[in-house]
Amino acid sequence: MKIEKKVQLPYFDAILKGDKNFEVRLNDFECSEGDILVLKEWDPKKKSYTGRIIEKKVTYVVKTRDLPFWSKKEVEKYGYQIIGFREG
Repeated sequence: MKIEKKVQLPYFDAILKGDKNFEVRLNDFECSEGDILVLKEWDPKKKSYTGRIIEKKVTYVVKTRDLPFWSKKEVEKYGYQIIGFREG
């Protein structure tokens, strides 16, 4: 399945360079391994798309409600960090 999403300017550039290899999104749509994210660059100042598009294959999906590692109190106090990584 192809899924189209907006990505703001600095994040789009980081994906394009290969520095950002993850997305943080509300879980308000279905997304599974093997799907294609069609990431469309969005300029929030102009409130329009720039015309640049990247397609990325989804390799892994984590849904935070499924994570049993922290208590609700800890999550409310600290929130989450999403950490991307690659070979050093």
